[in-house]
Amino acid sequence: MQTVACKATSGVFTWLAILITCHHIYLHLKYYTVPSEQRWIVRILFIVPIYSFDSWLSLMLFNTNDLYIYFDTIRNCYEAFVVYNFLSLCYEGYLGGESAIMAEIRGKPVKTNWISCTCCLAGKTYSIGTLRFCKQATLQFCIIKPPLAIITLILQSFDLYKDGDFNVNSGYLYITIIYNISVSFALYALALFYYATQEILKPFDPVLKFIVVKSVIFLSFWQGLLLSILEATGAITPVSVGGSAAEVLGIGTVAAGIQNFIICIEMLFAAVALRYAFPYQIYQEKQSDKGMTSTQSISSRLKDTVNPTDIVQDAVHNFSPSYQNYTHLK
Repeated sequence: MQTVACKATSGVFTWLAILITCHHIYLHLKYYTVPSEQRWIVRILFIVPIYSFDSWLSLMLFNTNDLYIYFDTIRNCYEAFVVYNFLSLCYEGYLGGESAIMAEIRGKPVKTNWISCTCCLAGKTYSIGTLRFCKQATLQFCIIKPPLAIITLILQSFDLYKDGDFNVNSGYLYITIIYNISVSFALYALALFYYATQEILKPFDPVLKFIVVKSVIFLSFWQGLLLSILEATGAITPVSVGGSAAEVLGIGTVAAGIQNFIICIEMLFAAVALRYAFPYQIYQEKQSDKGMTSTQSISSRLKDTVNPTDIVQDAVHNFSPSYQNYTHLK
């Protein structure tokens, strides 16, 4: 991780991924003809620049023990944001919201199979509770991640957090357990929503979108878990800085460096895959005004995509007891 070749390779992959994705985002903002869909798409696309640059910067500072945790915290928070935005794209953008979805799936039997972990739901039918669970399971991930990130940084400042340290006196064990439970619920909710709505989602070619988004999140999740196991088994060893025995990077830092390098490489492939999964051309065809789009217009559209007020409103609607049995009408 300390070699020039490693840093150069990760840098090339990172900046190519960023250039490809930023151009893709620009095209969506230029042909911003369906804001109800493209707002969510642009937010999803930002995962590539954030993931890749964050991971690359961590590699550049690899010799500084534990500093990478601050960068990884930002990356992990955005991960939760992407899961929520992808569900919202399908939920609000493509399918038109709760009332439209319920008109299609209400009363239909739940498709049971082991892949979607719905074997225990045999004989059940889809209801507003199904949609609420999917939304709540993704929203809880968004809500839990920032406090976990803050707690991680606090524990780190008191030397109570070390990556890969499963000791009961280390904060890493408890943060990892909570995170894994939370992300598992969120990813399960995505799968459940897909199986409930796959027929009405067909016109929007959902399969590639689901595969790409879940792969980005899942790969990061499982790579981190695998590296933690390798740390615990001693397969990953400390590394001396500059060949000096006096300064040694811990196994947690080494594992994080490996994870960051892999993410830098993966994000280039993710950038290309996202370009096919969320093409801008279908929105370009809907633009009536073929003239030049001003920089000011693109800037205002970008502000629209980064405005987080919709998440707060969604959380209130989905977690408030007053709305539990009511369908939201747009």
